[in-house]
This record gives sequence, structure tokens and C-alpha cells, in this order.
Amino acid sequence: MDSSKLPLLAVVGLTASGKSGFSLHLAAALGERGIACEIISADAFQLYRGMNIGTAKIPVDERRGIPHHLLDVLQLEEKASVADYQRSCRQVIEQIRSRNALPILVGGSGLYVRAALDKIEFPGTDSAIRARLEAQAAQLGMEKMHQRLAEVDPQSAARIVPANERRVIRALEVYELTGKKFSATMPRREYFQPALQLGISWPLPVLDERISQRTTQMLAQGFIAEVEELQKQGLADTPTACRATGYQAVMDLLAGKITRDEAAEQIALQTRQLARKQRKWFRKDPRIHWLDGEAGTSANLEQALTLLGIK
Repeated sequence: MDSSKLPLLAVVGLTASGKSGFSLHLAAALGERGIACEIISADAFQLYRGMNIGTAKIPVDERRGIPHHLLDVLQLEEKASVADYQRSCRQVIEQIRSRNALPILVGGSGLYVRAALDKIEFPGTDSAIRARLEAQAAQLGMEKMHQRLAEVDPQSAARIVPANERRVIRALEVYELTGKKFSATMPRREYFQPALQLGISWPLPVLDERISQRTTQMLAQGFIAEVEELQKQGLADTPTACRATGYQAVMDLLAGKITRDEAAEQIALQTRQLARKQRKWFRKDPRIHWLDGEAGTSANLEQALTLLGIK
């Protein structure tokens, strides 16, 4: 089958749902049918070199020889940007298509997934404008800044609470920089090229147990040693890398602030909280075809291939 006639594939959804493993099975099944596949990560923290165990990055020797992209592309001190990711991802998609292969996007970072799949424009930034707005916010207070936003962009003001300083200032920055309302830059659910999104769904109690098991496995695999090494490279002072789920808990463990058991509890709790945020995000997208995790890999592969029109 000509892969150019197939839609861009995406395996999305909640952390610990089995996205990475399923994507490998799916790529292998398509490969058996003569369709070469390459996988693109849509995980904001798998972009960082050295952040492997804590981000559940598939080890190279477990990737079945399937090319993986947008892993290990940032140094710890670099700031992850969804706009930069979109540019890189679109280039990779084009390159994969040029090799007559099928791109499979895999990840649970919701905005990164949408940046990859949808028609979204990201307005630029201006440090001088932002600094001035932040100074005004400190002087006048966020209620005044929110009132200003309501005057120029009432739709955004209705969605953003005054206490959310970052988003209020961003909306004002976009208006000053582009003359357009921030609300006008909000993406539509419209693919930039034909796509098929698949998600793996589990009952929350089952997912919670999977999270607990994965937390135990990560610690057994050397997560603590990974964080210890990253700390030597300045992890604690990084702009975005340090926000990855679980890494602060391990840093607290290494600092003697909490015990190993307490660290494990915190990691599992934070991961469950992340899963619920992801669930809320992805459930809003009616285009996602949800596969039943409890049905098993074979049944889900059959369903995925049917959706692609492949037997």
C-alpha cells in the first residue's frame, strides 16, 4: 500500500496508558504489510538529553529498529518551546513522507500534540513588551490588568481569571505585538493534513495501578541515579526541564528532605494528577478514536488497522 495515501497517525492520551508500546506494535504490524513507519515523540520532556527513566523514554535497544525522532534534542539548560517543537515536527513529518514512510506521532503533551496536528499559529514574543507589562502588573495589580484585557479582548478576558498573571500578560502582549486579539489565535480543531488519532483508554482505578507499578519500576531501574547525575548538570536551575513529573521528588529525596517511600508516593500522586489533567484535555477532542486497553493489544491493533482501511 502507498503510505502517502494514509493519514498521519497519532497515538495520544494519558501517561502510563501504554502509548509507546502500542505504537511499536502498530508500526511493526504496518511494516509487515509493507508500510514503513517512523515514530515522532510528542512528549515535552523526552526532548531533553539524559531524562530517560523519569520520562519513560523507550531505550534504543527496545525500539525494534524503528526510527524515532524528537528525542534527546535539547540540553537541560534550554527552554522547551511548543512553537519550536511545531516547526521541528512539521519538518520531520515532511522528511518521513519524502522517504515514503508513515509518521506516527506518540505522546501525551496535549498542546504539543495539537501543535503537531492542527492548524495553529503561535504569535511571537517581545521581551521588552512583556517586561513592561509585568512591571505594570506589579504596580497596578492584576485586577487592573485584567480590566485592560477586557477592554481590548473581552473573549479572552472571559476565559482567563485575573489571578492567572501569566496568561493575562500573554494575552496583552499578543495584542500589543500583533494588533490581534489573543482569542483570535486560539486553534480550531482542524488538521493541517489528514490524520487519525488513537487513544488507549483504561478505567481510572486500573490506570492508577499501572502508574503505581511504573513508579516502582522506574525507581528499580535507576531513576534516583539518573536524577543525581542530572543535578550535577544543573537540573534544579533549568527553565523547564526541572518541571518534569517526579524529578523534584527525587531531588528532595537526594537532599534528605523525604524518604524513598515518600518520594515514591509523591511521584505516583503527581503522575495520577497529571493523568487526570490529560484525561480532561484529550476528552475534549471528539476526533480521537478510543481503544479499550483492557481488550488487549491484538484487538486494538485490529481496530486500528480497520480504521486505516487495512486488513
